[in-house]
Amino acid sequence: MTTAFTPVSALLGGALIGLAATLLYALPGRIAGISGIVNAVLEQRSERGWRLAFLLGLIVAATAWFAYVDAPPRTHFPLGWLIAAGALVGFGTRLGNGCTSGHGICGLARLSKRSLVAVAVFMGTAFVTVYLLRHVMGGIA
Repeated sequence: MTTAFTPVSALLGGALIGLAATLLYALPGRIAGISGIVNAVLEQRSERGWRLAFLLGLIVAATAWFAYVDAPPRTHFPLGWLIAAGALVGFGTRLGNGCTSGHGICGLARLSKRSLVAVAVFMGTAFVTVYLLRHVMGGIA
């Protein structure tokens, strides 16, 4: 199975994520962990305004990307696998006390040991999962 490697868009996307995380940390002093932002919005904690704006920005940016760039989203995944994956990500986010963006981008930038362990665990799990799905189970992903 081959995939298209697009280093320019990957670099640009990474730079924009880093810029957004830096601005959110530098200006209001908040960490750009998506699971924490979503959780606070759902539980109606204080500071909902910037959290809703941040989440809306994610949705608008993704919509604009797919509207203006010739890169259609992947659509061939079975619904059952998507639901299972979403449930596992939600479970892992709670278990790890944060999500990949919170630990991987913001936590590592702050030299958090807890985030370093979390990133090592979820990246290792991702490597094993991709290997199993592509090479052992015959290319599901």
